[in-house]
Amino acid sequence: MSSAVIATLAKTNLFCTLPPELLRMLASCAREVNFAKGEMVFLEGSECPGIYCVSEGLVRVFKTAPNGKEHILHFASPGMTFAEIAVLGNFPCPAHAQAAEDTSTVLIASVPFRRMLDENHALCLSLLGAMSRWVHHLVGLLEDIVLRDALSRVAASLLRARDTASNKVTLGPVLKKDFASHLNLTSETLSRTLRRLADLHAIDIGEAREVAILDLGLLEAIAAGIAE
Repeated sequence: MSSAVIATLAKTNLFCTLPPELLRMLASCAREVNFAKGEMVFLEGSECPGIYCVSEGLVRVFKTAPNGKEHILHFASPGMTFAEIAVLGNFPCPAHAQAAEDTSTVLIASVPFRRMLDENHALCLSLLGAMSRWVHHLVGLLEDIVLRDALSRVAASLLRARDTASNKVTLGPVLKKDFASHLNLTSETLSRTLRRLADLHAIDIGEAREVAILDLGLLEAIAAGIAE
């Protein structure tokens, strides 16, 4: 049993509250899986192999419309999991997943994981709590798309993504079009909105896709729709 696998599981949003004995139990049916940048993790409609826990890198989870247009549902960064809903519901993968950069994951196999759920009450309770937090997060994303204009939507997204120590957001390998798609905006609208936030002196747009938050209070007010 790899100590690296256990360490990855212990840092995920889904399993971080589990005691060491349950983490070791999960690790017994898990293995490390790596993906090169651009490599598909799985395709929509394919059989779900298990829950992926990201240890390094970034994965884009997206849907494709009949006309070929992609919409980013969410990004899975270190500490996050994906495909958990398909595993819990025992249905095919509901979306595509692709490595946005070289990515390392831990894969917990579906069948033994569901067997553990049948047998372990503490694991079920931990998952209920984690899934409740995830639903709360998704409701917030839906609220952004439906109730906020582009300016407050981008401001709210920057606040969620910021490094609290440096007050910076590094888009890193995430293409601008992916970030825009996630917010249900065009790339052009995102660029205009970022420039508007910079003109308001709420942010500064630097090189290497790094955004520095200059006025946290102002950005929070814009995100709340009470200042612009």
